[in-house]
Amino acid sequence: MNLYPQLILDALSTVRYPGTGKNIVEMKMVDDDMRIAGLSVSFTLIFDKPTDPFMKSVVKAAEAAIHAYASKNAEVEIKTRTLQAPRPDLPELLPGVKNIIAVSSGKGGVGKSTVAVNLAVALARLGMKVGLLDCDIFGPSVPKMLQMEDARPYSQNIEGRDLILPEEKYGVKVLSIGFFVNPEQGIMWRGGMASNALKQLIGDANWGDLDYFILDTPPGTSDIHLTLVQTIPITGAVIVSTPQQVALADARKGIDMYQNEKINVPILGLVENMSWFTPAQHPEEHYYLFGKEGVKQLAEQMNLPLLAQIPVVQDLCESGDNGIPAATDPASITGQAFLQLAAKIMTETDKRKASLPPTHIVELKKQSN
Repeated sequence: MNLYPQLILDALSTVRYPGTGKNIVEMKMVDDDMRIAGLSVSFTLIFDKPTDPFMKSVVKAAEAAIHAYASKNAEVEIKTRTLQAPRPDLPELLPGVKNIIAVSSGKGGVGKSTVAVNLAVALARLGMKVGLLDCDIFGPSVPKMLQMEDARPYSQNIEGRDLILPEEKYGVKVLSIGFFVNPEQGIMWRGGMASNALKQLIGDANWGDLDYFILDTPPGTSDIHLTLVQTIPITGAVIVSTPQQVALADARKGIDMYQNEKINVPILGLVENMSWFTPAQHPEEHYYLFGKEGVKQLAEQMNLPLLAQIPVVQDLCESGDNGIPAATDPASITGQAFLQLAAKIMTETDKRKASLPPTHIVELKKQSN
């Protein structure tokens, strides 16, 4: 029995695409490049995205349908192509980004996100092109801190790829998983799902040209940190801690993670947050609520720069709750502190790039038993 195009199309019309329930012929997934020679047939199936989860199963089902309804002796060759261009391979994932800075902390509650948000805003005020990515997939706080809880980014087709367009606030491009989920519901994802979501926010977004890409990482050390260092070459890390001894112990763990020989991300320096309490009306008064200069001492012990000491002032707490970062007010005590931090980060980044080779993507190999 000879094969002919309509026979093949009739067989393929029995194959349904799991995502819609419609058959692949009516969905126009069969390209017009069909070639038949005797019992040999070749054609191409069209999918929307290179990451289509049903691609392999649909190809197998199409081949089985031809054998079942056209000829069991048919020699079938099925190619695939996608309408959306694939995500660029590393290291071309973020070609327009000059510096990637990870803001980290060994534990929660030390004000890491406050530092990350204000650092991003301060860098923008200094004339830099800045992006801010909220990497805390399970507990995103950036939308609240920037009063962007109602933000719902949309995508745009750019050069064959559907890319998420980051929101913009205070001159900073911003993305957070909090823009895409119900803020009143907890996010219950397995590690792989969280890592894939993070990769999409990095690689499937139109970040464009940036001088600084600030990563607000989750507290502690986790799969998210591994995903980051395996996905993008982090220029350097900034470690945030309070002066308390328990926080300093965890800060050491964060430093050790980045300095691990397999990770090898340079530490730009340490930020001491909540260094002292200063009444707004009496800026010269310092009250050391959480110990004195603990992070400064840790920086000296580990031969790392102390980038800033951020005081606790009432306006800092209020600005975080109101979604107006302190860095937007350069006349305030904390606004000045964050602008000085941004300037110090720029200096330390330049030093790091002048004295050390570029950071490489981390390749972690599984150990065999």
